[in-house]
Amino acid sequence: MLYWNEKMETMDKESLKKLQSERLRETVKRVYENVPYYAEKMKKAGVTPSDIQSVDDLSKLPFTYKSDLRDNYPFGTFATPLQDVVRVHASSGTTGKPTVVGYTKNDIETWTECVARCLVCAGVTKDDIVHVAYGYGLFTGGLGLHYGAERIGATVIPVSGGNTSRQIQLLKDFGATVLCCTPSYALHIADEMRNAGITKDDLKLRVGVFGAEPWSEEMRTQIENRLGLKAYDIYGLSEIMGPGVSMNCHCQDWLHIVSDHFIAEIIDPETEEVLPDGTKGELVFTCITKETLPLIRYRTRDLSVLTHEPCACGRTGARMKKVTGRSDDMIIIRGVNVFPSQIESVLLKYSEVEPHYMIYVDRVNNLDVMEVQIEMNPSLFSDQVKKLEAIERKLRYEIESTLGISAKIKLVEPNTIQRSEGKAKRVIDKRKIFNS
Repeated sequence: MLYWNEKMETMDKESLKKLQSERLRETVKRVYENVPYYAEKMKKAGVTPSDIQSVDDLSKLPFTYKSDLRDNYPFGTFATPLQDVVRVHASSGTTGKPTVVGYTKNDIETWTECVARCLVCAGVTKDDIVHVAYGYGLFTGGLGLHYGAERIGATVIPVSGGNTSRQIQLLKDFGATVLCCTPSYALHIADEMRNAGITKDDLKLRVGVFGAEPWSEEMRTQIENRLGLKAYDIYGLSEIMGPGVSMNCHCQDWLHIVSDHFIAEIIDPETEEVLPDGTKGELVFTCITKETLPLIRYRTRDLSVLTHEPCACGRTGARMKKVTGRSDDMIIIRGVNVFPSQIESVLLKYSEVEPHYMIYVDRVNNLDVMEVQIEMNPSLFSDQVKKLEAIERKLRYEIESTLGISAKIKLVEPNTIQRSEGKAKRVIDKRKIFNS
């Protein structure tokens, strides 16, 4: 059996609990002393660092929400001085402001270690050639997988996203054995290979590391059959660290959480009550080794199930089921987090349209596409076509700038988008991502 850090990955339950408790105590004390936001939040909850002695006390601590990061934008939740921060990443925010993530040198080392463990968990070795087609930049995917693969000693091809024909050429010419990208892009590569008359036998791929968006077991089977590899699910989110929070092993069912760095809980998203193992609920993570952004009980809004039973592969930490949805209105399109409220904030700037809209998401040729239908202001309805097209172009540019991804914009007649007396339904997702 391959392990990257056998001591940590196969630690017995009592030793792991002791280590987690020690690291939790240190983290809580540090954020209380260095992050005014956390100190105030803990005081309001009537909690002091001395109240937290072990992981059994975790439920005494208040939750952290994405809105807390936004309210303290950009660096208000950092627990280290900015001069100690060697890198900043960011994810999209609900109102155009990104969620900012900082890393010290030690944080980068921790992240690298976690991703290396995940890759080894999927069977990647120093003899592999790893083709990284996740985006490089503020998005954590590309650099996260890059550093982890380098740490193992594998050869890394930092291709980033896009230019699919070139991706296929490099996969073939360089003989990559590991492909890292979103699952929908993996299928898009397979489509383009078919169009170019290239088969899976022309490549040397054997492992796929896919994440950043939801995908089904049926999609896994299709990817494996079409690309001739074994597909593994990697999970992470920028706020917690990036990719490398959890990963499939060869069993390909549950994902192994890197439990000596992250404590996972499952809660009822409505009551915030902690739920027992085996119960579906919302994932909550506490970072116990990060220096710059050690989040406490961060509500991910991702729905999953936890177990603490050891795996057949020998790893003993907590495991999570593949994420099966969200407890909020966020959707993930081509690896980008999209909130309807982002679109709403754009529409409110323009008098030519009403704040009534519907987002349609579909998967065409294995790539996500999005169309936003927006009601025109009644005064515009009879205007000339050229003016309407100009407004559509303006809105398309503004929405793409806000979301960071392309979208088709369609102006529709007034009062044609269905109204709701309760919570408005803003998204119709036709992708059928999950098994019923």
